[in-house]
Parts: sequence; C-alpha cells; structure tokens
Amino acid sequence: MDAAASLLADLVAHGVRDIVLSPGSRSQALALAAVRLADDGHLRVHVRIDERVAGFTALGIARETGVPAAVVCTSGTAVANLLPAVLEAFHAGVPLLLLTADRPPELRGVGANQATLQDGLFHPWVRDQVDAPVPGDGGWAGLAERAVSAATGAREVEGGVPGVAGPVHLNLPSREPLSGGLPPIVVTPGEAPAPLGGEPFELDRGPRTVVIAGADAGADAEEIAHAGGWPLIAEIVSGARFGRQVVHGYRRLLARDDLGGRVERAVVLGHPTLSREVAALLARTDVDIIAVRRGGEELNLNHRSRGVGAVVVAPGAADRVWLGEWLQASAAEAVDLSESAPDPEGLASTDFAARREAVKAELDAVRRPLDRALLADAVWRATWPHDRLVFGSSRLVRVADQVLGGKKVPVHANRGLAGIDGTIATATGIALASQAAGAPGVTRVLLGDLAFLHDVGALLLPPDETEPRLQVIVGNDGGGTIFDSLEVAASARPGDLDRAFYTPHTVRLEHLALAYGWEYQRVTTRTALDQALTSPRGGRQIIEVPLAR
Repeated sequence: MDAAASLLADLVAHGVRDIVLSPGSRSQALALAAVRLADDGHLRVHVRIDERVAGFTALGIARETGVPAAVVCTSGTAVANLLPAVLEAFHAGVPLLLLTADRPPELRGVGANQATLQDGLFHPWVRDQVDAPVPGDGGWAGLAERAVSAATGAREVEGGVPGVAGPVHLNLPSREPLSGGLPPIVVTPGEAPAPLGGEPFELDRGPRTVVIAGADAGADAEEIAHAGGWPLIAEIVSGARFGRQVVHGYRRLLARDDLGGRVERAVVLGHPTLSREVAALLARTDVDIIAVRRGGEELNLNHRSRGVGAVVVAPGAADRVWLGEWLQASAAEAVDLSESAPDPEGLASTDFAARREAVKAELDAVRRPLDRALLADAVWRATWPHDRLVFGSSRLVRVADQVLGGKKVPVHANRGLAGIDGTIATATGIALASQAAGAPGVTRVLLGDLAFLHDVGALLLPPDETEPRLQVIVGNDGGGTIFDSLEVAASARPGDLDRAFYTPHTVRLEHLALAYGWEYQRVTTRTALDQALTSPRGGRQIIEVPLAR
C-alpha cells in the first residue's frame, strides 16, 4: 500500500490526471490508492471491467490532452488485452502508461494462477519498460518520473524516435498481503515534461512543394502551408483541413501529370493512410520527402525521406503560380451536398402548377434518403470547434475524405494502425477529457456497423461516473462493404465473399442501446438526421442510419 500510494502520488506530481482502472486481485493496492486520490480531487478515475476497453479509453484521454493517461490492471490475460491499444499508441505517438500488477518472482514459472511472462510482453512497442522489484525488496521509487518522461518523449530511450511520445510499461509485482490500510498520501500536483525539441529544419522556397497532412497532423500543417504558400493536401482525419490552401479532390489532382506529376518535394505531417495516390507520391524516388516525426516509426516510403522534429519556412516570396494552379483545379473539384434554397416565389405563386412544383421540391428535400456522402456531410456540418469528431476505420471515413470541405474542428481517429479496435472506447476517452471541468461540446463518432459491434463492450459505463455527451452515429449496411471495393470482390465467389469478408449480421442496435442504457434513434432522411445531431436527447446516444450495400 505504501508503494502504490507513493507511485500514484509521484505520477500526479509529474502531470498525470487520469487513471483507467480494471478490477482485479493482484492490483488491489493500486486501485485503492487511485480511488483515494480521486476522492481527494487529485485524479479522475474511470472504471472499466474489460481491459481492452480500458486501454482504448486511456488512449482516447491521452489523445485529447497530450498528457499520459495510466491504465491499471491485474496479472495474466488482463495484461494481454491491453496490446491493441499499445500498438495504436506506439504507431500514433500517443503517451500511455501501463501499470500492470504481477506475481512476485517466486511465483513465476511454477504454474501459479494468473501468472505469465509479463516482463517484456509489449516489446518492441513501448518506449520504456521496467520489471519493478517487489515492495520491500527495493520499492517503486523513481518509476513515475522515468515513465512519464519516456511517455511524453522528454527523455531519450534506446531504439526510440527522438522527441516522440508513446506507451511505457511498468510491471509491478507484489506479495501477499496485497492490501491494507492506506497511509496518508501527500500530493503536490505538477505538469508533464515537454518532449525533447531540436533545431527546426528550414524549408527553402525553391522546389515545387505540397504539404501533406495525415492523421494527427493538427494545425501545424495548415500553418506551414500558409507560411510557404504551398498547396495543403489534408486528410479528413488530420485536423488540418481548413484555411485557404486546402486542396479539394486531392486524389484526382495528384494523379494528374500537370499537378501531382510535377511535385518535387512533400512536407509530411502526421500519418497519411487514406489514399493510394498519396502513398504513390511518397514512394516516388524523384520526390524529396521531409517527414515531421510523430509515431514510433520513421516515415520513409521512398527510402530517401528525411525525418525531422519540426520545420520552419525560410523567408522569401511564395511561388504563386504553383499555388494558383492547384487552387484553380481545387475549386473545380469542390463538392457541395447542401440542399437548394427554397423557392419563395414558387411557393407563393398563384399559378397552381408552379406552386405544386415548388412544394414538391421542398417535400423531396425533406424526404431525401441518406447515403454515405450525405451522412458524412451532416455530421461534419453539425460539428463545431467546441465539439470533437472521431472517425472509425470504416468505409465511411474514406467517403468523408473524398467529399467534405474545409472546416476547423478537432478531429481524432485511430489511424496509427487503422484498426477497427476500440473506436467507441477511444471516443469515450476523448469525450471525458474534452468535457472535463464542465467544458461545453459534444463528441461525435462516425463509424460502420462492424466497427461498432467490434467495440460494443465500450457501451458499458458505471452508473456512478459522469456521463459524457457522446453521439455514436452508426452507418449500418449490414456488414463490411469496404471489401466490395477490394481485390477480393473480383476473385471470390459471391457466397464466399459474403461469409468470410462481408460477414452479414442481423443485430438489432436498438436492443443493445436499451441493454446498455443509451438513448437510441433510427433515422432515414437528411432532415431527421440533422435534427437528431443538433438536438441530442441524452448524454449518450446511438443514432443508426441504415445504408444500402
């Protein structure tokens, strides 16, 4: 108990404010210390019975805040359930602390219950790992500072990318008795250390340049494009799709010889994953690639890329001809999915035929059925800077990337590995963090039905915790229609494609909503969707939108 209380107090002293806790016997001292610190106002504790959900909830919190969130669990299979979140945190550069309880050395390798090989379990996906001594044999002093500084990228680690955040694993063994009375806990809250900085790489004005913003690029990408006078190719998950330099329809423009074919240099921020055209550009050996480090791996698709910590633009005049060519082509590619304005003259006309046509046009607009593009557009239009938008790794995010225009809203997505794991849990963590201390806004997550079902356990929230304002918008086409556009659709028999890839289901989402205590709406028209998005019924809401395959 002394060791647990001291460790958690040290974590608070180094900036940690959130702990996600899964129940277990071996971790009981850590759990009791965390709850005490929460009662005293030093921590926010979030309890989840499923460790995979717990891991992604902590990941979401850390994504939103940029500060390490800690996840606490017991030994055995509980630890292994954290691996998907660890992989995403590593590849996306998200600070995450894993506090895993373990058996003492004498109970390892002898067939003891819930004892496995936890030391090094997450290698090579953690920035640092410690198999701590048993309290009484050495204690856990100094582990908090070591873990937080490694997780934020404030300390160099062997084999790590300099200055990049990521997960850290503290394996914490203990002997019985596993808990007792808590000692007085003295806490001095502090701030997490900043990542290591280096001399920024200066971008000269010469080459024909594009700025590519992948997942997690953020506003820095727009600032660089603006400073350089360069076209901005911003994925919808980048958080950089705004400003005058944004390129619409970038996939088609990159494929054009007179635009994409003339690119000489690409400045890359974040992790681009949504288009083959960007991947093809970054694989070209005649393109100079400057990649700003973000995740645990250096971006080096053409084996000539230069990884840097930051970039600045050299003084000088922008190439206005180059930028103008891109923006002129971009204007022709912009997609407008808004409804036509009402015809007031037709509606007020004394001519019966004219008035009938005007009324019919209005009714058609109200009854307009939803497709994927309209669904993405409605969610995008309903979301503002005080909100948060989370995209799942579903077909919908690719449609959104193709049709949505520029808008400065905070966007998140687990695109480090682009898995469908943990989407709802991540969004819940983002909602909890962004709405802390009474901050306004709604967190919306747009995902497909399979991604929803894959993380259905994340719908379970404790009744004694603050309910986040969270809208889960499910585009339900009854299976994995993304496979219809992949090579397998041309090579597999229709029945085999359905069974092994499309994986059809008949799940009634309204029954899941009822079981887990969520509000539920099923909408089929744009007007009804707009109303559902902007007039939430409760804190947690599932909005189902049926879609055609």
